[in-house]
Amino acid sequence: MGRGRVELKRIENKINRQVTFAKRRNGLLKKAYELSVLCDAEVALIVFSSRGKLYEFCSGPSMAKTLEKYQKCSYGALEASQPVYELTQQSSYQEYLKLKTRVEVLQRSQRHLLGEDLDPLNTKELEQLEHQLEMSLKQIRSTKTQNMLDQLADLQNKEHMLIEANNALRRKLEESNGKHPLQQSWEVAGNSALYSRLPAQSEGFFQPLERNSTLEMGYNAAGSNEITLAAPSQNDNGFGPGWMLWI
Repeated sequence: MGRGRVELKRIENKINRQVTFAKRRNGLLKKAYELSVLCDAEVALIVFSSRGKLYEFCSGPSMAKTLEKYQKCSYGALEASQPVYELTQQSSYQEYLKLKTRVEVLQRSQRHLLGEDLDPLNTKELEQLEHQLEMSLKQIRSTKTQNMLDQLADLQNKEHMLIEANNALRRKLEESNGKHPLQQSWEVAGNSALYSRLPAQSEGFFQPLERNSTLEMGYNAAGSNEITLAAPSQNDNGFGPGWMLWI
């Protein structure tokens, strides 16, 4: 019956852990020796215990020479790839210089367009700059004119829509006024009747009262307190002046 598989984890028991370390260390050293003999390989093995104790095996002349050989093999590939890294770095630096030069040219061109740093330019360069500015102004004016035409077209469309809306409202108002002629005639007739109810005033309705010498009121000869009223006489126009009381 074979031995079961051991779970690979840290052994918590200290004594068992030390025993297992001793057994497996010896087995590992034995395997390294067998590998070096059977395969004619140069094997170097270094083991440190949990307490820091060193255990090593080397099939070569010495551990130092084997480590030197290991260092040459391991870091030699890095040294061989170093020129490639330097070449890549140099290419990146050249790209950086190109971009930096381009940025400087663009900044100088921008200053020239703004009318700055024009002293180093000769006549031909100034003419080229002038031509470039004229072309830019032409393009700007054309774009401005097109924008103004677009805005004018939009305003005309809005005006047309407002006119149509105004005409529609006017038609609705005319239709609403034409639907009730009877009501309008009734209101006109009512207003006429209201004014016709007021009584007409004759020109001679109010006449000033004049004193009539023929109308006299006074005490009776017998001394009584009764008041005698005399009939008023008519004026020339046929209307009486009214009754007047004399005390």
